[in-house]
Amino acid sequence: MNSRDLLLLGLRNLLRRKTRTLLAVTGVIVGTCAIIVMLSIGFGMSANFEEQIASYGDLHLVNVYGGGMYGPMYGYDSGTGDGKPAQLDDKAIASIEKIKGVEAATPRIEEYMTISIGKYIAQASVIGMRPDVMQKFGYEIQDGRLLQPGDSLNLVFGNQVPTWFYNPKKTMYSSWGGEAKVDVLTDKIIITGDYEFGQKRRYNQDNIDYKQYKAKGVGLLANPNNETAYYVYTDLESMKKIQEDLRKARKEPPVNQLVYNNVMVYVKSINDVQDVSDAIREMGFQTSSLSDWLEAMKEQSRMIQAVLGGIGAISLFVAALGITNTMIMSIYERTKEIGVMKVIGANLPDIRRMFLLEAGLIGFFGGLLGVIVSFIISFMMNTVLYGFISNILGGMSGSSISIIPWWMAAGGLAFATLIGVISGYSPARRAMRLSALESLRNE
Repeated sequence: MNSRDLLLLGLRNLLRRKTRTLLAVTGVIVGTCAIIVMLSIGFGMSANFEEQIASYGDLHLVNVYGGGMYGPMYGYDSGTGDGKPAQLDDKAIASIEKIKGVEAATPRIEEYMTISIGKYIAQASVIGMRPDVMQKFGYEIQDGRLLQPGDSLNLVFGNQVPTWFYNPKKTMYSSWGGEAKVDVLTDKIIITGDYEFGQKRRYNQDNIDYKQYKAKGVGLLANPNNETAYYVYTDLESMKKIQEDLRKARKEPPVNQLVYNNVMVYVKSINDVQDVSDAIREMGFQTSSLSDWLEAMKEQSRMIQAVLGGIGAISLFVAALGITNTMIMSIYERTKEIGVMKVIGANLPDIRRMFLLEAGLIGFFGGLLGVIVSFIISFMMNTVLYGFISNILGGMSGSSISIIPWWMAAGGLAFATLIGVISGYSPARRAMRLSALESLRNE
């Protein structure tokens, strides 16, 4: 018999026993649906974790710290092997830029400074960085422009900083989004490292010990919920000069060699973040990134996924027993038919293929309907049942509770079909080994 004849014969045999076939298919539907839906919750949790962590900052970003700064605190080996702590100087940055996967790197000089616009002031961390890499780091502009090579004391403001300005003669603290009316892109700006600048203005004190710098606002960043919203950015060379002046004002000893406390590294692919971090740690530095948090959360979701998938697998195992039972009963009822097929010359492999095909069809149709039902359930979980299920899962936040990738749907269908074939293997061998004479004698 050719494949077409076997297929038609298998379908006819299944339709002859509609109730039994329907029950077997239903078992496969429940099992397939259970596995896919359970796993989809795990994928939804992973996506929500990534969405949540990404809202805190850029997942491509790796922060690098000098070996002697954070090593002892966290218990890492922070030396270079000769007993000296690794130093984040320009030479080290050049080596970091050569690591495979690194798109850009920039030193980061940060000082907490007072920003004055007219009668209003605000205090924020001002970060100096290389202007030419700002776009590569994924900063998005809302108004104005990003820093450019050649900028000197031009400022790019985080989205939230303009809301911090207050009048020190009326209040001692920031209004945090209150009454101050400033335009950071057009108004004249003065920045200083004097923390008491506002109080001196409040009480008309002019004995300011710190230098004041005229600056210009050139850009306002987007992403109001991102960590970048709470900083002010300027060029690295200007911050070097400001930091040197601040040391003199604070009567701190001069620095012979410029060593950075922090370097920001941008990795082109999120998948390479861990490898880049490991390579930097081998150089004697310490790293931190949001991807570290994400990986820990994904590990947790994988454990939950394994538990949920195991629960679903039990349902599919029960369905496999149902298919086996259906095929064994079919053999008992069709014993004489099998004997006639052998007498008229049917090949033993054809008989085995017929029963395997019938079992595979049960698995295929059950898997197909199970995938369709899974998508329907997933849609309902993400819409009408979203609030209820989110509360059950501990108030999980995110755009989706259940996510079914296309490859998981295809895999679920293939797996259900395979389970059907495997379940029918033993009954098929039994049918193939039946004696033709004994089959014809069966009443």
